[in-house]
Amino acid sequence: MTQQISLGRAVRAACLLNNATNDGDGNGNTALTRIKDEITAEGDFRRQGNKISRRFGYGRGQIPVIPNRYRVIGLIGCGWNRRQRIVLRLTGLDQVVAIESVLGKTDAGWILDPEGLGEKFGYTHLIDFYRATDPEFSGRATSPAVIDELTGKVVTNEYQTLTLDWETVWKPYHKQGAPDLYPDFLRPQIDLLNQQLFDDINNGTYKIIFSTRQEVAQAALDVLEARFAEIDQRLENRRYLFGPYLTDSDVRLFQTLAAYEVTYRPREVKRVGHDVKHLWDYPNLWSYARQLFQTPGFIDEEELHALGFLPFDDGSYAYSFGYTTTKETTEDNGPADRRAYYESWLEPADRSKLTGSWEYSGPGAGGMDALWAFGAI
Repeated sequence: MTQQISLGRAVRAACLLNNATNDGDGNGNTALTRIKDEITAEGDFRRQGNKISRRFGYGRGQIPVIPNRYRVIGLIGCGWNRRQRIVLRLTGLDQVVAIESVLGKTDAGWILDPEGLGEKFGYTHLIDFYRATDPEFSGRATSPAVIDELTGKVVTNEYQTLTLDWETVWKPYHKQGAPDLYPDFLRPQIDLLNQQLFDDINNGTYKIIFSTRQEVAQAALDVLEARFAEIDQRLENRRYLFGPYLTDSDVRLFQTLAAYEVTYRPREVKRVGHDVKHLWDYPNLWSYARQLFQTPGFIDEEELHALGFLPFDDGSYAYSFGYTTTKETTEDNGPADRRAYYESWLEPADRSKLTGSWEYSGPGAGGMDALWAFGAI
């Protein structure tokens, strides 16, 4: 019993979208059709690159930093999009950069909010902004995209570096008391950890779900669970990944943790054909996830609905990347008792007394980050 829903206004009754499609039967069959060009001959999922990869800045060829000029459009259930939303909220940039949600997907791609920016230009799908930017654009019009509100063109869809831009060149527009999520002295270590988080966790879940060979899916799951276990140990005496410092890396890890039990784990189970560990099987990671969940800025009401924590007005819950709903919650689409699941995230998780150092034996340890300097040349 599934329905397609509008998440652009997730706090009111769900708006049904005609002819919308979801991501398939839990094994990713519909999605696999769309991403066939991203599956290697060996059955691995190899994510496409971002074709509009400009950076914000004050130099020649960079996107000018102008408040109230840009809009981030994406799917709420999309982790690459939610990491932008989180950073914008934590820094206060949500007051000078607009945020808009797509409403679902058809064969033509992500559906725009009919009352959003697309109305100004006569656009109905996210890909219309991409084609306005490049008439020969091909491939998937990905979430999120940053749109110039004056021209209706995409200025960047490079979600990997976008949060770093919000945290640095946009700093003149940060709210008072905003956290420094990308401090100078930690940047080399943050960059290396972020790469590991992306490969093994953020994108690691997709490597499991979208692989076309059982042994490939199992190997990706083994890596994911090993990384969870390693981070669990790291967080035993550290409040955040870098000890006392809340950083961009915490945002990137949280994007997957918040969606894991409803969006990823059920589909991993179906793909590998056996049980998969829960977040709460890693006690320090689970406490850390709850700490961030309870930290203002890490999740908003739209996301609580989109990630299946809270029901919509009709009593249905989101699952499968947040734009499919069901009233028949079972372990096939996330925790069967969603109310108890939500309440578990609200259990006390005060980690403020942890005093562990920012130093760690992971990526960049012992000065190894210096070996990666060639990447900036």
